[in-house]
Amino acid sequence: MSADIEAYYREYGKKVYLYLMTLCNEPDTAEELTQETFYQAIRHLNRYRGESTVYAWLCGIAKNLWKSELRRRKSHPPAAEIPDEPDPAAPPDEAAESREISVTLLRKLHGLPEQDKELILLRAAAGLSFRTIGEIFGKTENWARVSFYRAKQKLKEDEDI
Repeated sequence: MSADIEAYYREYGKKVYLYLMTLCNEPDTAEELTQETFYQAIRHLNRYRGESTVYAWLCGIAKNLWKSELRRRKSHPPAAEIPDEPDPAAPPDEAAESREISVTLLRKLHGLPEQDKELILLRAAAGLSFRTIGEIFGKTENWARVSFYRAKQKLKEDEDI
């Protein structure tokens, strides 16, 4: 890995930011943690051994920073944001039903174990490949596929959505 961190920032900065957004859903926090991720990458450049992609390595740093942030916030966990406004184009009954489904899904997602929640967000919200997800967790692509499927099944268990 070359020392040209600016090139890596140009190539991966937005992707790392989007990854962090899937974890925290807070633009300011994601921006701060993205900057800290690259700062830590510069400080620990000698630890990158090329066993994963640069992106997966950076996401690993970002994930650890987010976990540290969560520990720091432990006494005041952030609440999941639920949209206040229904879709104005939808009929009122459909908008209410859609909002109810969204709230139910968010509650179920919030109730999942942290790893399952992260798997679903990385795949569904960030659109990452199973290979990349596996690299982020330090596991195989197959592990990511199976774990994602199982996490998705947990969301489907209560057929109230």
